[in-house]
Amino acid sequence: MSQVEVDKIIPQSGTTLTVGESGDTITIPSGATLNNQGTATGFGIAWQSVQTTGFTAVAGNAYPCNTTSAAFTVTLPATPSAGDQIQLVDYAGTFDTNSLTIDGNGEDIEGAAFNFQLTGDREGVILTYIDSTQGWIATSGINEGTDALTPADYDIEFLVVAGGGSGGSRIGGGGGAGGYRTSTQSVSAGTVITVTVGDGGALVSSMPGLAGNNGSNSSISGSGLTTITSTGGGGGGAYLSPSNSPSTGSNGGSGGGGSLSSSGGSGNTPSTVPSQGNNGGNSTSPGRGSGGGGASAVGGNSTTAATGGNGGAGTASSITGSSITRAGGGGGCADTTAGTGGAGGGGAGNIGENNATAGDANTGGGGGGARNGADTSGVQSGAGGKGVVILSMSDANYSGTTTGSPTVATGVAGKTVLTFTGTGSYTT
Repeated sequence: MSQVEVDKIIPQSGTTLTVGESGDTITIPSGATLNNQGTATGFGIAWQSVQTTGFTAVAGNAYPCNTTSAAFTVTLPATPSAGDQIQLVDYAGTFDTNSLTIDGNGEDIEGAAFNFQLTGDREGVILTYIDSTQGWIATSGINEGTDALTPADYDIEFLVVAGGGSGGSRIGGGGGAGGYRTSTQSVSAGTVITVTVGDGGALVSSMPGLAGNNGSNSSISGSGLTTITSTGGGGGGAYLSPSNSPSTGSNGGSGGGGSLSSSGGSGNTPSTVPSQGNNGGNSTSPGRGSGGGGASAVGGNSTTAATGGNGGAGTASSITGSSITRAGGGGGCADTTAGTGGAGGGGAGNIGENNATAGDANTGGGGGGARNGADTSGVQSGAGGKGVVILSMSDANYSGTTTGSPTVATGVAGKTVLTFTGTGSYTT
């Protein structure tokens, strides 16, 4: 292989001029201008072979893209310079069936920090890198209008946990955990996703004996989305005053635990697939408070006066990058050993004149049931824990447009995670 230096070449009309041999490097002297006139080829953008799967483009190349078998993604160069160009074209006329997604690889595309796509039959585009503000811009588009680029749809993973129910008082059952639901959905650019986060059920005091309160629902909704609603946890049962009769646990996302020979509430109410929660535990004579249901397990039963039922366990999720268990049921009260709260934020029940434990905030945990053995006023059950809604999407797709001040974590294994602990929204 040799290097050929071109100083001055005067071509003759009608002749073929060959400079160097295969493998040679052709050097143009400093200050010289290379003109491509007429029908000469081999200058400018270089056409590559047909692409059928995702690839990283190289500046100065043109790529015929065949999406007949499946849609795929073209990743643009990581460190472009002003004037760099990439050309993409629909090889088989299938972009309208299987779109071609364009990933800016850390740079904006037409001033936006998310992916775009080509969706038109026989569509083609030349992308030119301008600067760090606008990034890549379509400087030529064919067949589908002056701008061939449209924002790409992308997937968002959702975790929706409702508020937990509070425990009952005066031989109280534990509160049921808030409903626990997950979903992954494709969204279009500009979609406003409305987020509602449910509060936990308020605590209750003895005397008189009062059943616990249900938690409130959490939800996500938006145009083109399937609405996901998780139901608040059921309140725990109680030995009611002045009737001196036991009450069952309430129905909810997970059911509240029963009191003094009564049954637990039904979980997964209303019914969802997969289930959003489990039933509360039952109390059988001479049992005291049974445990509230959790996202992954039913509440524990109470069959003796000495021991309360444990809260049902919650479910673990790694949507935030770490495995965290949420939606545990509350424990029931007892004379000697109160029920423990279920893993995932459930509060423990109590014995005697102590207050029961609340469910943990932003886990949807159920509150513990209160014993109040002496029938004096002031002993409190555990309040239900507030719910939470979490969204996770690719860093490249995060728009940055939110309301309600969610906690935003970027770079979580390539994902941006939004944690809402109150009402708000995200615009894709």
